[in-house]
Amino acid sequence: MKKLLLAAILLAAPMVQAEVPPLVDENEPQITIFHEAEKTYYEYRINGQLKEIKVVPKNGKEYYLVPAPGEGDFIRHEESQLLIPKWVLFRW
Repeated sequence: MKKLLLAAILLAAPMVQAEVPPLVDENEPQITIFHEAEKTYYEYRINGQLKEIKVVPKNGKEYYLVPAPGEGDFIRHEESQLLIPKWVLFRW
């Protein structure tokens, strides 16, 4: 009887598991990278809304395009306007 009870407890143990949180944080930006002619574009979206576009020309300094408030145009900035951690691990 004790062996049967022990076997039942051991079989039921794997059924009790902790919930695994989702791996994707919805507050992190989604980055889409595409290349066009002499430039590389990085689109940063948060919750599906375009927040900024990083433009990296083949020759020259990178810059950012930020949507203008209330308009369909973009404003050029030399620095990113997003307040998220960004680390450069390697650059060549």
